[in-house]
Amino acid sequence: MRLLFIGDVVGRAGRRMLRDHLESLIEQHGIELTVVNGENAAGGWGLTPETADELFAAGADVITLGNHWADRKEILPYLERNPRVLRPLNWPGEPPGQGAVVAEGRSGCRVAVLCLMGRVFADSLLDDPFVAADRALTGLAGQAAAILVDVHGDATSEKQALAWYLDGRVSAVVGTHTHTPTADERVLPGGTAAITDVGMTGPRDSIIGFEPDGVIRRLRTQLQVRLEVARGPRVLCGVIVDVDRDTGKATAIERIRVEDPG
Repeated sequence: MRLLFIGDVVGRAGRRMLRDHLESLIEQHGIELTVVNGENAAGGWGLTPETADELFAAGADVITLGNHWADRKEILPYLERNPRVLRPLNWPGEPPGQGAVVAEGRSGCRVAVLCLMGRVFADSLLDDPFVAADRALTGLAGQAAAILVDVHGDATSEKQALAWYLDGRVSAVVGTHTHTPTADERVLPGGTAAITDVGMTGPRDSIIGFEPDGVIRRLRTQLQVRLEVARGPRVLCGVIVDVDRDTGKATAIERIRVEDPG
């Protein structure tokens, strides 16, 4: 089977890229299940019920989130209603929603998706993602033919460590959050496909999706300058993972990039 993962969708530009290109990518590559990180989909910050519905209508089967998962308070009841939108599994306390789901693909294959958040450089006091993953995998035993893990984090070392820690136990570990794709996609010795960061889907000529001037002013002045989602040409970044249906192990991982003049 083939799994498609789309990196952080930023604002209207990112949503438009999904609307314009996702269905054709799914058909062209024979995708079984599509996972989209949507934590910046609503104006660059968080997710709303309306933007979640828009991502699903564009072709997403599961939406993962990250550090901005609760920025839009209206999404909290939605998380309780729709188990296919995942907040970080290792968020402390008893947050609404869930961090893992088993979803059915286009041909009926069951695919488990987990959303983890890294702790290195994180502002929040998160639970241990390694322990959270262990617990989730114990509960998911025998329920899915493939398992995909989104690790939303700053540190490349932590995301790579989680990939190696889970090697042989999950089909793929894909990194998100930095919005900048890495060129280290590979299948680890145990059969887990891994990439440190998939990249983003949104404005191409930007700093992580935002107008450069605002980001530069914020960095130079150390003030909370308001950031605006950039305009102009758009890009879609993702990966396709080939998984053996019988073993759940990955056989290949390929980066994809689609550009649109806007």
